[in-house]
Amino acid sequence: MARTAAHPPKEPATYEQALAELDRLVAQMEGGQLPLDQLLDGYRRGAELLAFCRARLEAVEEQVKVLEEGQLKPWAGA
Repeated sequence: MARTAAHPPKEPATYEQALAELDRLVAQMEGGQLPLDQLLDGYRRGAELLAFCRARLEAVEEQVKVLEEGQLKPWAGA
C-alpha cells in the first residue's frame, strides 16, 4: 500500500467502494503483518476513506431532511 507523490490514490467512485477498501485496509492492519511504513500509509488512506464516507452520508442525510420537509430539490452530491 505504499504511496508515491506521482501516484496518489484516487477517490472512490462510490460510498460502497470506499467502504470495501476501508474494510480491506482494516483487515490488513489488524493482521499485524504489515511493515510500519505501510501501516502508516494504510492509516492515512483509511482516514481519507473515512472522510469520504462521512461526507457522502452527510449529503444523503441532508437530502432526506429536504424530502421529509416536502421539498424535492436536486441533490448536489455526485
